[in-house]
Amino acid sequence: MSTIDTLPPLREVLTTHDLQARKSMGQNFLLDLNLTAKIARQAGDLTGCDVLEIGPGPGGLTRGLLAEGARRVLAIEKDRRCLPALAEIQAAYPDRLAVIEGDALEIDPLSHLSAPIRVVANLPYNVGTELLVRWLTPKTWPPFWQSLTLMFQREVAERIVATPGSKAYGRLAILAQWRSDARIVLQLPPEAFTPPPKVSSSVVHLTALPKPRFEADAAVLSRVVAAGFNQRRKMLRASLKGVAPDIEDRLLAAGIAPTERAEKVDLERFCALARAVAKP
Repeated sequence: MSTIDTLPPLREVLTTHDLQARKSMGQNFLLDLNLTAKIARQAGDLTGCDVLEIGPGPGGLTRGLLAEGARRVLAIEKDRRCLPALAEIQAAYPDRLAVIEGDALEIDPLSHLSAPIRVVANLPYNVGTELLVRWLTPKTWPPFWQSLTLMFQREVAERIVATPGSKAYGRLAILAQWRSDARIVLQLPPEAFTPPPKVSSSVVHLTALPKPRFEADAAVLSRVVAAGFNQRRKMLRASLKGVAPDIEDRLLAAGIAPTERAEKVDLERFCALARAVAKP
């Protein structure tokens, strides 16, 4: 299906360039261009923005972003087999698409981008969570990005937007919701992809807040949350005993019963606990 530009349908592109998705690279290609354009629209008005895309593959989402008016797209692709297909898109959109071959975990894209910047990507399953954590934990805040519009396995997406008391609630929810507004904006079934993965997928949209939702030192909050959820079945007085020798007193100071478990503690009280732990 090709309805957003004059380039060939993606199935034809795969045949022309003999492209098959590789499980080892976490690849599942999304071939419906109407759907890729719909994902691009979840990022909002792109006409005045540079867009960072990770793992474009044959370029379905890339084409959606350009068709939706992105000022410029920087696509980072590790699989050199995809580069000829992306070069065809570059030719159709002169000066609006730049492609870097390499590993997104090792490349600093900022020298190639101009603010405002949004990140939109169908992230490879094997690096998606690591990239998200990096984007949520920069040394300074606000970050380089205005928003993240990212596709994950549905299970990961649900962890990002989870609320206290749910099975999905954990470190990822705290990291995401402390500094951003996060919501699931689109659900995609396995059959939307080639080859179909064994799980459903979801698109999550995260908008950066000007400052964190509650005051806390990022490093202390991260340490407290990691310790609490690493042993989530234990009471906090046990799971956090390595954080401070008087942890029960600090829990009480934060308004948390020492017998509570991490999965029941909301973001505001975790931030209060981080402040209590940070005190001499």
